[in-house]
Amino acid sequence: MARIIRISREEAKRRLEDVPDDKRFWCHDGRLLKNLGEFEKALSEMSDETFNYHSSEGRNDCSDWVRDVLGDNKLAKDLAKAKSRIQASKAVAQRTSFLGSKA
Repeated sequence: MARIIRISREEAKRRLEDVPDDKRFWCHDGRLLKNLGEFEKALSEMSDETFNYHSSEGRNDCSDWVRDVLGDNKLAKDLAKAKSRIQASKAVAQRTSFLGSKA
């Protein structure tokens, strides 16, 4: 049975905020992403080649960044399971929408 974890308004807002400059996500296509909204947009626009660079065998930069920098374990797990850029993009869009509704 899945455990329901409630998220506070403050935590939802924090997860949507800009991260410090030294914690930005460096995307293989040259973009520097500073928040979940930019990350969502980048996933929807990036090439599959760029996504695969970040999600190759034994590597999942997207999941790691979301977990380690944004502190969102649920989204990090969803990204780790994503088999394609489209799946990852949908997971981030859903989570961004959820967090926005809580903030």
